[in-house]
Amino acid sequence: MPIVKIGPKHQVTIPTQFFKTLDLRPGDLVEAQLRDEAIVLIPQKLIPKDQAWFWTKEWQDKEKEADEAIARGELSGPFETADELVRRLRKQ
Repeated sequence: MPIVKIGPKHQVTIPTQFFKTLDLRPGDLVEAQLRDEAIVLIPQKLIPKDQAWFWTKEWQDKEKEADEAIARGELSGPFETADELVRRLRKQ
């Protein structure tokens, strides 16, 4: 395991192999946790507030379900008109 030095402003350098493996970029955020006597850094991605709904477990479960249905070829359409789409949806 690499050894890193703490700088005068409490800074540490993340070893290159970790930086690349985690696909980190300068300016990325990490959460710092204290576990027993270890400091653990966990990469974080911020999600804009107006898009947070997309990343809820419920929404992601439905996204996965839709992706699986598409992979199985369970598709409808394309439709020529909105009325044609509505008629198809009412049949289901």
